[in-house]
Amino acid sequence: MDYWLMFLLGICLGSFLSVVLYRLRVGGSALKGRSVCDHCRKKIAWYDNLPLLSFLLLGGKCRRCRRPINPEYPLTELIIGIEFVWVYWLLKINFNFFNWIEGWYSFALLAYWLILFSGAVAIAIYDFQHQLIPDQILLPLIVVAFLRLFVSQNWSVVPAAFGSMAFLGVLHLVTRGKGMGLGDVKLGFLLGLVLGWPQIVTAYFLAFLTGAIAGVILIVVKGKNLKSKIAFGPFLILGMIIAKLWGWPIWQGYLKWF
Repeated sequence: MDYWLMFLLGICLGSFLSVVLYRLRVGGSALKGRSVCDHCRKKIAWYDNLPLLSFLLLGGKCRRCRRPINPEYPLTELIIGIEFVWVYWLLKINFNFFNWIEGWYSFALLAYWLILFSGAVAIAIYDFQHQLIPDQILLPLIVVAFLRLFVSQNWSVVPAAFGSMAFLGVLHLVTRGKGMGLGDVKLGFLLGLVLGWPQIVTAYFLAFLTGAIAGVILIVVKGKNLKSKIAFGPFLILGMIIAKLWGWPIWQGYLKWF
């Protein structure tokens, strides 16, 4: 039952994040106002706004105008729901969530990673679609990651965060913003806070590697060229997640190989 509960909480947060991303896209307030249909602009009743369930019951169409509901909304809900279950499973095998003392620490740790990974997924989705990293999501994540340092006392990640941001900042200046945006530079600061040294190096290696592979695929399949713009944020976030989970084995394997 705990996994079903995590999935339910995840799709609820996914529903909230999908609305936030939509409002950022149309220039509205991220937190204020009722949800409306993308087409007829009518307000959506609460019973038509249930995560995943309403989309299925309505057949993927608005109750009023019968035009298709953007599949981005249920897809975001599903991804965040799965991510909640996945993160909970990862931590549950290492922590006892029902012990009184360790349980409170485990609960706080679970909340931290759920917030961080959910926000990161939302950033990746938005950047993939619009090639823009929203400060409204990124900056709160940086604050959360920084506040955790008062608990972990791992202040050594701060130099890594500034070094990470400086590295991407240089690329931004060299490419005059065409190869690396300011949003990526600020995202690099978050990666440094989350990973520290040397996992940040692993994250960048994975990000540039997967980005290059995706670029080649787009050139071959979609007819893109070397001047075509590709959002780099999703690859940075993918690198962050992989480096956080398997960064040390990858780093140690690299050192042994060379």
